[in-house]
Amino acid sequence: MNIGAPIQTAEIEAAAAALRQAEADRVGIAPLTEQFPHLSIDEAYAIQRANLGHRLAAGERIVGRKIGLTSLAMQRQLGVDQPDYGVITDVMEIPESGVFDPSLLLEPRVEAEFAFEIGTDLPASPSREELVGAISGVAVAMEVIDSRISDWRIKLLDTVADNASMARVVWGAFVSATPELLANLPGVLLTLSRDGEQTCSGPGSAVLGDPLTSLHWLAGALGAHGDTFRAGDRVLAGAVAAAVDLVPHAEWTVHADGFPSATFRTAAVNHSEL
Repeated sequence: MNIGAPIQTAEIEAAAAALRQAEADRVGIAPLTEQFPHLSIDEAYAIQRANLGHRLAAGERIVGRKIGLTSLAMQRQLGVDQPDYGVITDVMEIPESGVFDPSLLLEPRVEAEFAFEIGTDLPASPSREELVGAISGVAVAMEVIDSRISDWRIKLLDTVADNASMARVVWGAFVSATPELLANLPGVLLTLSRDGEQTCSGPGSAVLGDPLTSLHWLAGALGAHGDTFRAGDRVLAGAVAAAVDLVPHAEWTVHADGFPSATFRTAAVNHSEL
């Protein structure tokens, strides 16, 4: 964590506005950790919340959360050393078997992940047993990450401020979260394919040793910021392998034994007709 004088509210709003403009223009900005050398983790999350407020004011709806930087592969790829989290809204969802135009983003990459559905409201910082008992469904999913920071030159606080580099998500069909299924997740292999050819794969254990550990970390992190899991929330637990560049004109699929696969295509879309 950087130590020094806290940045001012006006600077938080200015940083949030710069990230919004970068997303709208699809032109990256300089790392916030360079612009604000004394930026703290709490201030980075304040920037994230400021932009969430703009999304909600524009009519977007929160559908869940994402945990980022949970695998050693992703931490090494991006040069960070701990997880972070962001918010998923309905605008970020790509329908399963749908089409997405990657030119809408700056430098998109795609990851294979486990996703969880929360069946009941939880208290702040629940025990692991309370959390596991509240999980109603599990699925495989693909997360499209993107950085509004130019050339992915990010440190932890940059990606925290940038909503944990969240861009889009494709959910697979959720299956019942039986005790046996949850216990076996560390050994389940997720595979990401492009046009039928494997691009990367990794086991559930790549996510902090167990995707449930990742989920429990997030429950505690949310509690520290005065928030909780609510019934209906969907949560991306983190990538099992390093992210892959999201190239256009391809079909992307994530699959794992015991789960319905999820698929989407990247292609140019005439947005004037949408």
